[in-house]
Amino acid sequence: MRAQFVMSEIGVGLRRNLTMTFAVIISVALSLALFGGSLLMRDQVSAMKGYWYDKVNVSIYLCNEADAKDSADAKNGQDAGAAGSAVCSKGAVTAEQKKAIEADLKAMDLVESVRYESTDEAYKHYKERFGHTALASVITPDQMPDSFRVKLKQPEKYKVITSSFAGRDGVQSVEDQHNQLDNLFGMLSALNWAALGIMLIMLVVALLLIVNTVRVSAFSRRRETGIMRLVGASSFYIQVPFIMEAAFAGLIGAVVACGMLGVGQYFVIDHGVALRAKMELINFIGWDSVLTKLPLVLAIGVLMPSLAAFVALRKYLKV
Repeated sequence: MRAQFVMSEIGVGLRRNLTMTFAVIISVALSLALFGGSLLMRDQVSAMKGYWYDKVNVSIYLCNEADAKDSADAKNGQDAGAAGSAVCSKGAVTAEQKKAIEADLKAMDLVESVRYESTDEAYKHYKERFGHTALASVITPDQMPDSFRVKLKQPEKYKVITSSFAGRDGVQSVEDQHNQLDNLFGMLSALNWAALGIMLIMLVVALLLIVNTVRVSAFSRRRETGIMRLVGASSFYIQVPFIMEAAFAGLIGAVVACGMLGVGQYFVIDHGVALRAKMELINFIGWDSVLTKLPLVLAIGVLMPSLAAFVALRKYLKV
């Protein structure tokens, strides 16, 4: 097959259906940009999980005298609002209970380290963070609970600590920040699924445009294809220019999509808006993640229109 003939036929087809080809390029570019963005969002969520889960500790707050008094009042019905402190109804934590809790924590294979924080240390940290508030002026050290700060080897298994120590004598509560992080990651995952949904809609639109473009192109060149059939041209020989047109339009759309992803990484994350510099607490993905997605975007950009054109030709171009 002569390459010159194929290229000339591709040029003719693109010129005859310029507006529809442009619509195909834009639709493919937007759908693939959303597809690549969804993949990058998934990598970003994974990177954030690994970064934040590794830094979040589980805190086991111990009962103090104030908690024990509130529990006693709640038990006697004197303070209905203190019912939440009923877990400390057996009194403030004792030295033996502290030693037992610390020993049990250190004996767990899941635990990497255990640090005890006294009431004075807790009060000092509270004043550093909330000293400017009105409530800080009435808080006293004896109202602050002492606690164990637990760092885990596998932070995603934090629920094991909660189930093992919640409700234990001397333990007021077991708290961690994973629930808040899970809510954040859940929201990011929902946004990711929303982007995938929009991508699928755009993909369907692009496929329909490709099919219509191929159909119009085949109809406009029905005389040429009829002559080619009469002189004995094979079906593959006749179909290749149409498939190449669709592949070429898809390739341009994929290149545009790759450009959009690169521009987003450069101007939004690294420079321009510079989220990486402004939001140092977030571990943003780098260029390595972007570059690994570009070949996949390019491959889909070529294969998807080619397959759509092939299927359309089977229906609309009887060869």
